[in-house]
Parts: sequence; structure tokens; C-alpha cells
Amino acid sequence: MFGKFGATELILILCIALVIFGPSKLPQMGKAMGQTIKEFRKGCNEMTKGVQDPLKDAEKDATSDAKKEEKAE
Repeated sequence: MFGKFGATELILILCIALVIFGPSKLPQMGKAMGQTIKEFRKGCNEMTKGVQDPLKDAEKDATSDAKKEEKAE
């Protein structure tokens, strides 16, 4: 389910976190972790889009140049 972690390991980690941080802090930490992951994914998607957009534009330009050359012949 979560890579090499099984259900037993996840339950153990959750119990340890509950003992260390307490029941009042655990939901806040989960929310903060979720927001962090969301921001990380957003940044990765923006970076990927920033790299792919110029490549697509260059490909379109090359295709349109090839079509212009075919019409000129």
C-alpha cells in the first residue's frame, strides 16, 4: 500500500507519533504536512510545465517551418 510499509508498521508509527506529540497536536501536524505536500506538487507541476511549454512551442515552430518549405516547393 505505502511502498515497503505494511499496515502494522503504519499503525506503530501512528501510535509513536500520538505518544510523542499528543492527540491535540496530531491533527495540526497532519494538516501542515498535507499543505506542504500540496505546495510541493504544485511547484513540481509548474516547473514541469515551464520546461514543457517552450519545447512544445519549438516543436510547433519547426512543424510550421517544414510546412512552409513544402508549400514553397
